[in-house]
Amino acid sequence: MAYFDAASAAPLHPVARQALLASLDDGWADPARLYREGRKARMLLDAAREAAAEAVGCRADEMVFTPSGTRAVHTGVAGALAGRRRTGRHLIVSAVEHSSVLHSAEVFEAAGGTVDRVAVDRGGAVDAAGYSAALRADTALAVLQSANHEVGTVQPVAEVAGICRAAGVPLLVDAAQSLGWGPVEGDWSLLTASAHKWGGPSGVGLLVVRKGVRFAAQGPVDERESGRAAGFENIPAIVAAVASLRAVRAEADQEAVRLRELTARIRTRVPELVPDVEVVGDAGRRLPGIVTFSCLYVDGEALLHELDRAGFSVSSGSSCTSSTLTPSHVLRAMGVLSEGNVRVSLPMGVAEADVERFLDVLPGAVASVREKLGAPAPATRVRAAELVVDSLGKRCPIPVIELAKVIGEVPVGGTVRVLSDDEAARLDIPAWCEMRGQEYLGEEPAERGTAYLVRRLG
Repeated sequence: MAYFDAASAAPLHPVARQALLASLDDGWADPARLYREGRKARMLLDAAREAAAEAVGCRADEMVFTPSGTRAVHTGVAGALAGRRRTGRHLIVSAVEHSSVLHSAEVFEAAGGTVDRVAVDRGGAVDAAGYSAALRADTALAVLQSANHEVGTVQPVAEVAGICRAAGVPLLVDAAQSLGWGPVEGDWSLLTASAHKWGGPSGVGLLVVRKGVRFAAQGPVDERESGRAAGFENIPAIVAAVASLRAVRAEADQEAVRLRELTARIRTRVPELVPDVEVVGDAGRRLPGIVTFSCLYVDGEALLHELDRAGFSVSSGSSCTSSTLTPSHVLRAMGVLSEGNVRVSLPMGVAEADVERFLDVLPGAVASVREKLGAPAPATRVRAAELVVDSLGKRCPIPVIELAKVIGEVPVGGTVRVLSDDEAARLDIPAWCEMRGQEYLGEEPAERGTAYLVRRLG
């Protein structure tokens, strides 16, 4: 089985496994106690904190360990907003942040705060000017990921941090996807990360709050981790997390070159091997191991099952694979095709032969799904000047498949009106038009669902 979902969770690094086992004997006691066992545990915890701080580029007393990366985000966002409540109740985030950030923003909004969500371009990148324009006199905090978790696009953190610093606004950076590749550049104020993203054990997060940043921890607190992460520290897991961070950093430069070549190979060859595919994410400013593409006329869940049967573990942002039946918020914010979406995120050490086998298997897997769904063959008949396609009650990618089947039945200049109550159609029909050289005219309210209008150009 080839595991290609490292952006969700990287395989446990061998160094992490060794460190975890080695620290079980001395890291089990309460590090707050003064007896011998407690002192041993405290030494391990202090050493791990020093090493983690060195890797991040901060002071050891600015670093705390949390029970997860999500908890680090929730604590960091809530604490920074509370610490600056006198400044105001305004928060800035990007539209493609991790769900942990967006959920924090929703809680803040529900409590009476205001949130600006900065848009991204079609490659998934924010424009630093968007953050500059969103800043207000009452802005308490800005948040920006270092790199996107779904499409791999690297964000202009240093530039945004400089803008925020000049305005006196702290910037929290979610560095979960990038920290294993290197420290985050720029004059940021807070940082969060998660160990399972770089091959450490799950259940360990990092939260850094720079000296001078106003911060008020929310909820019940205790004396541990500077009052910012209540509860007994999992010292063996923390030691393993930091050991693996140091290990992957030692390999990062060399491995990045290799993974960039492999992902570039996938980005180039997938559109050559599979028709009607859109590769998404910035082509240049991107993490080494992530490549994402979407396939027209494909059910995302069915494609993931096909690839799983062929021995490949990948993930998807398609609405067809989610419990909400809505596209990934990242793909939606980018305005790209969501149906049949596949994210390939290669772990360090992945075999080149596995990538080549994936490229061999993918065309057949996509063709199989399309055949089962009745994907269109080229149409040549010309009939009415306008056709209505009733796709009400049908989920992605069926509305787009039905549109593609009939577009050739209207004359050039004629229109097709697609009726759909699937939220994914709002994203996928315009994306289909751009890919196939047709004109998207917009949407209109319908008696049920929404009518999407498409004009045939050729």
